[in-house]
Amino acid sequence: MFESEPEKVEQLLQSNDEFKTLYNEHRQLEKRVLAAENGTAPMSDEAMNNLKREKLRIKDRLTQLMDTSGL
Repeated sequence: MFESEPEKVEQLLQSNDEFKTLYNEHRQLEKRVLAAENGTAPMSDEAMNNLKREKLRIKDRLTQLMDTSGL
C-alpha cells in the first residue's frame, strides 16, 4: 500500500497531522510485530493478535486518508 505511492505518502506526511501520527504508529506496531515473530520480543498469541488488529485498523484509516486526499 504505502510502498506503491511514496510521493503521495511523503506529501501527506508533510501536510496531514492525522496521517503523520497514524503512519508513525503503524511503523512502530510493525516493528513490534516483527520482533515478536522473530522471537526477540516474546508475547502471547492474544497480545500478538491485538497488535495485528490495531495495525490493520490504522492501515485501513491510512488508506482511507490516502484515497480521500485528492493528491
